[in-house]
Amino acid sequence: MRWNWPFKSRNGDGHNGDNGNGHRANGHNCVTGDASPDFLCVGAQKAGTSWLYRQLEPHPDFWMPPVKELHYLDNLNRTRRHQTPRANDERDACFVEAINDMSMQSHIDLDRYGRLFSHKGPLLSGDISPAYSTLSDEIIEKVVDHFPNLKVVFLARDPVERAWSQLSMGVRLGVISKFDATDPDEVVRNLLIPGVLARSHPSKIVARWKRYVVPENFRIYFFDDLKENPAALRRSVLRFLGGDPDKPSGRLKPHDNNDARRDKLRLTEKVCERVAQFFEHELKACAVELGGRAKSWPTRYGFSLMLYFWDLLDDSIDLFFWCDWIC
Repeated sequence: MRWNWPFKSRNGDGHNGDNGNGHRANGHNCVTGDASPDFLCVGAQKAGTSWLYRQLEPHPDFWMPPVKELHYLDNLNRTRRHQTPRANDERDACFVEAINDMSMQSHIDLDRYGRLFSHKGPLLSGDISPAYSTLSDEIIEKVVDHFPNLKVVFLARDPVERAWSQLSMGVRLGVISKFDATDPDEVVRNLLIPGVLARSHPSKIVARWKRYVVPENFRIYFFDDLKENPAALRRSVLRFLGGDPDKPSGRLKPHDNNDARRDKLRLTEKVCERVAQFFEHELKACAVELGGRAKSWPTRYGFSLMLYFWDLLDDSIDLFFWCDWIC
């Protein structure tokens, strides 16, 4: 599902207690800096976004929001939170109060959204909300136009593994009804749930964001690297975002990943094969659109890219002759 919300113009009006310069009118004295996020992490869900937030939060070059997922751009913060917001200091209190006020609005106000990040002072800050992978072209274009220096990160994961992890989380949290995970038909029925399906095509997500973000401000990273070499992944992401990868993230080590210990549905060989068939075209599209580690995804499940490339070539030839006939 894609969200389409009305936008407010760039000129702020100072409503809801905001005096227009990033300070609240209720007396909170919050540190102010550049009124814009430095980066967005737009997904994918179940691809390492929580790991990234935990690596950045204690890093001395960053001030991260007191909640991991703001969800402001996709549904105006009307998402039930599963964690209590951090409450370390006045900046945290200011941030939570401001975004709660903003959730009462019926439109997206990018000026006020940008001022949320003034609490970072001279540090780096950003919004890690995997649901932004479902944003429409209209919203993406407006956000990128409003914040032209914005960096965008997408953490990609094999669609088969990612979808299975999302189903497991959904059942664990009670947002997906329990089902027979050994029944391929039942599994496919749940893969067709709109909230699952909308996040299950990284080739389309990446193509949509790349239409509006300049290449030097967009990076794809892979969950495969988080599993195999988290220290190298951390270094690469930090360097791209502008942080110093040689500085530690407090006592947290790059390989620390709480989500890896979560209970998951048991994936049988028969069901895995069916899920792979469901995502066959997407696995091949990812190999082409994302490149990198995604090039190996189809072969994990016995799929060849040769027929996929032949189909692409065949479509291109058909288009060429069609255009020639029209002319």
